[in-house]
Amino acid sequence: MLKWIEPTILKNIIIDVASALHYLHHQCSTPMIHCDIKPQNILLDEDLTAHLSDFGLVRLVPGFSNAPEPHLFSSFGVMGTIGYAAPEYGMGSQVSILGDMYSVGILMLEIFTGRRPTDTWFQASSSLHHFVETALPEKVMEILDKTAFHGEMMSKPTNEE
Repeated sequence: MLKWIEPTILKNIIIDVASALHYLHHQCSTPMIHCDIKPQNILLDEDLTAHLSDFGLVRLVPGFSNAPEPHLFSSFGVMGTIGYAAPEYGMGSQVSILGDMYSVGILMLEIFTGRRPTDTWFQASSSLHHFVETALPEKVMEILDKTAFHGEMMSKPTNEE
């Protein structure tokens, strides 16, 4: 977990990952779906710029369009990482950029709560996503990982300000 990194850098890491995925999904000559976004596949350089790594599960999507084409989006052999892979992949759904977006969302929830999606705290009936969803909007400050922000949590604005 990235507990020692200041909030601005955490924000920049998220932006860097989102930018890398935008490039893979929309700017490559042959679009790619990464299929394995997780903290272990994000490398930081000496300037703390995040870089996406481990393209072992990537799917090349020649002729990509928004219309699903089963012969191009086969999920056969897609494994991903438990907790980060989109739930629909486990049910045999087709690989799509939405799966990468789900993984980035879980990554962001992990950063802000300090809890891994595979944490034993979550039983079979719960998940990191459900944990955060049930806290919205009233209990958000309670579930944030205060150590990730070095105690620099934003206080609630009052009417006096």
